[in-house]
Amino acid sequence: MKRNIAIVAGGYTSEHEVSLRSAAGIMSFLDKERYSALIVVISENKWEVIVGDARLPIDKNDFSYTLNGEHHLFDYAYITIHGAPGENGLLQGYFDMLGIPYSCCDVLSASITYNKFTCNHYLNAFGINIAKSLLLRKGETISNERVVEEIGLPCFIKSNVGGSSFGCTKVKTVDDIQPAVSLAFNEGDEVIIEAFMKGTEVTSSVYKTKTKAVAFPLTEVVSHNEYFDYKAKYNGESDEITPARISKELTEQIQQTTLRIYDILGCSGIIRTDYIILENGQVNLMEVNTTPGMTATSFIPQQVRAAGVDIKDVLTDIIEDSF
Repeated sequence: MKRNIAIVAGGYTSEHEVSLRSAAGIMSFLDKERYSALIVVISENKWEVIVGDARLPIDKNDFSYTLNGEHHLFDYAYITIHGAPGENGLLQGYFDMLGIPYSCCDVLSASITYNKFTCNHYLNAFGINIAKSLLLRKGETISNERVVEEIGLPCFIKSNVGGSSFGCTKVKTVDDIQPAVSLAFNEGDEVIIEAFMKGTEVTSSVYKTKTKAVAFPLTEVVSHNEYFDYKAKYNGESDEITPARISKELTEQIQQTTLRIYDILGCSGIIRTDYIILENGQVNLMEVNTTPGMTATSFIPQQVRAAGVDIKDVLTDIIEDSF
């Protein structure tokens, strides 16, 4: 009998539409002979499952839906929400209470990784290199002088909990600091001011099951814009080169770092971790993504193809490991 899979998408942030694209990607990748999958779209006002042309309400008491008088339950949730409530631990706690297995990190891991500042500084205590940064909470202000003195220009000002580069600004002049802070606060209640890291951007994806650890080829990211912004990510305004044009030794070093981060954070499912290789050769962590993009052109499908692996088998590994 096929397992009933809910591909949980949407969410409460600016990444809602990006998440729906990932859901469509996962739907296309799944083994149709093994799984029966439906997309569940979560928004602040309603939770709905898409069944054919219909959208049916989800009963939050048991994460079920009713069709033609018949009650349907899900065996598993593949969470592909980028942002709240699927990336910050809230949805994970809900599924834990219902006893429904899911694809990604548990409550603690998700809540840590969702908060970029907390995650990076936590990992820094384990020897992972990061850029210098400051954190602002809603209601706090910062002077231009302090930003220049402690962080320097250029720098990045971005939401501490947002993604897909929403609310992110590369700040090059003093006059741009305060508008960038205001823009970042539109995405959430915390803002990071982070030192600019000049170098080569690469991204590394890994997953583990009870029996194996898998690290995929790295992707090198060359943006056509000032940085890897929304247009570069989703409108083709970048070159994504897999495998990355770096040495085998450095590739293996970064892959091992990602696997170590996976263990330190207690991750599960597949994660993607982004780095900058500085001009002096040092590798600095940018951020950890525990519900990474999964469209056909996202990094992970590219890396899986470069490894000569079928992404259908990767998703099957992840799902079946939960059982």
